Amino acid sequence: MPDAEDAQLSAVGLFSYDNLIHAVAGATGSVTAMSVFFPLDTARLRLQVDEKRKAKYTHEIIAEISQEEGVKALYRGWFPVISSLCCSNFVYFYTYNGLKAVMNHQPAGALKDLCLAFMAGVVNVLLTTPMWVVNTRLKLQGAKFTGEEQRENKPPHYKGILDAFRRIVRDEGVSALWSGTLPSLMLVFNPAIQFMFYEGFKRSLTRITKQALNAWQFFLVGAVAKGIATVTTYPLQ
Repeated sequence: MPDAEDAQLSAVGLFSYDNLIHAVAGATGSVTAMSVFFPLDTARLRLQVDEKRKAKYTHEIIAEISQEEGVKALYRGWFPVISSLCCSNFVYFYTYNGLKAVMNHQPAGALKDLCLAFMAGVVNVLLTTPMWVVNTRLKLQGAKFTGEEQRENKPPHYKGILDAFRRIVRDEGVSALWSGTLPSLMLVFNPAIQFMFYEGFKRSLTRITKQALNAWQFFLVGAVAKGIATVTTYPLQ
């Protein structure tokens, strides 16, 4: 029975050791990169929300935060961000490579890569948005707000991830954990475009060189694809 065999092959392709390896590798790489550059992300977020802060450049904000709040403040919210990023990339890479395995019988092409990456991004957003909501709340603790904003909507102080989950659900309802889902779904176009170009460049280079790509070629292809995706979708951000 062809239908039963196809279903079995699809299930095997979706739940395979290779998909697990890709997911773990993607999660590990993202955690390592974010850990190294976490102070820059803290400075970016403060620059966006701290209206009273005089410093306007990244290095000035980092120095100011270190002086006013201590060096540890640069890593405030590190664990929830890393946890969210790890889960998010694990889900994304597992879903993307699982869908690739399931759709392996379809011819490779840019449109296929774009659709698979987009579907993986949607699954990722729907499953991991609550974690990103919580880590954003935690990272904003200590940020400066105007006097009117402080009086009208004083940000609560959370003791940690579990406390943040509990208080958000208690005070704002379960739906608050998925606030910002629609804008996040719009941003799915970024990794979708990135993987479309990444897979396309990888196939082209393999045809040209007639051999498997090495680590530096993978790095270069990934960097170029990410740059194109970022420039293309920047207005959405």
